[in-house]
Amino acid sequence: MDIASCIDHTLLKQTTTLPEIQKLCEDAIQYRFAAVCVPPLFVKFAKKFLSESNIKIATVIGFPLGYSAIEAKLAETLLAIVDGADELDMVINVSAIKNNDWVYLANEINTILPVVRNENKIIKIIIESGVLTDDEIIKCCGLYGPAGVDYLKTSSGFAEKGATVEAVQLMRKHLPSHIKIKASGGIRNYEFAQKLIDAGAERIGSSASVEIVKQSLQKLA
Repeated sequence: MDIASCIDHTLLKQTTTLPEIQKLCEDAIQYRFAAVCVPPLFVKFAKKFLSESNIKIATVIGFPLGYSAIEAKLAETLLAIVDGADELDMVINVSAIKNNDWVYLANEINTILPVVRNENKIIKIIIESGVLTDDEIIKCCGLYGPAGVDYLKTSSGFAEKGATVEAVQLMRKHLPSHIKIKASGGIRNYEFAQKLIDAGAERIGSSASVEIVKQSLQKLA
């Protein structure tokens, strides 16, 4: 399997510059990554730069902490779509989980998802698995699986704990088979990326994508 085709080549640091985004896009073309994941500010640029490729443009919503108002996330979603985003990685309101307010979370996804579907875009729901209990992860699967999101995603990459094999396995066990999993957060080498894929992840989000691909080629040599 070509691991590059499973990777969202990602650059979301606070100090991201335009030349760095251009290099990200150049890398994506060279290595044939599935997508680039960029801050909202750079969606238009990435869309234009990659217009003659099949590489998707992903951006983030409610990032990285997730506790923006639903209306704010909706506005971010609409703007990202207008700017040319193909895929939207949205952080859910983790505070609502910790307060056991699943009605709020249902309202959040029921507000955002119809807009995404109407524009034929992809939505990846970031649950920040590293700060959740197993029971909370299972409840997320119970909410977002039946809601019909495209991906449940482990992490923003900004929490102390990112993706784990155990979290991916738990998500895969409790999600409908057609809901995909994206693992992200702290994935810096091929060995770990492959373990996450073996556990059930179909997409990997990483800023170390080039190194991961190089390591995979070394394994095949």
